[in-house]
Amino acid sequence: MSVKRAVREQYQAIVDFSRGSNIETPAEGWIRTVRKALGMSGAQLAKRMGVTRARIAQAEKAELQGGVTLKSMKATAEAMGCKFVYAFEPPVAVDNIIMAQARKKAEAIVTAAGKHMALENQAVSDSGTKHEIARIVNELIYEMPPDFWEDK
Repeated sequence: MSVKRAVREQYQAIVDFSRGSNIETPAEGWIRTVRKALGMSGAQLAKRMGVTRARIAQAEKAELQGGVTLKSMKATAEAMGCKFVYAFEPPVAVDNIIMAQARKKAEAIVTAAGKHMALENQAVSDSGTKHEIARIVNELIYEMPPDFWEDK
């Protein structure tokens, strides 16, 4: 196994570990929800952060609109005695995402080649096509060429 592949598998394990955590953003957003859970007023949070109460209201609104910065979320969390974390949660294992992309690319390659072969009366059978797609999928996954994530 190549070093590059081993490193990629280590990253995949990290990402796959986060899958299934089912963490959903509360309807009122994390800032307001945690603040209320702590029984902390907006003014009290503002004082802890050294900002105005209006700034807390702006941050709560910005969070709901997707305009809050990671830096702001981290500072707010720390002011409430919390740790701020963010993550990407893939819907399936990373291997499945890679497999789907490899299959998509392989099918495109085989389809393009099949059209040319059909024009020359050299069409391949369905089973031959499936076998070739599977072969190319395995090759793409193993080699991970630089254009792997490019859709042509």
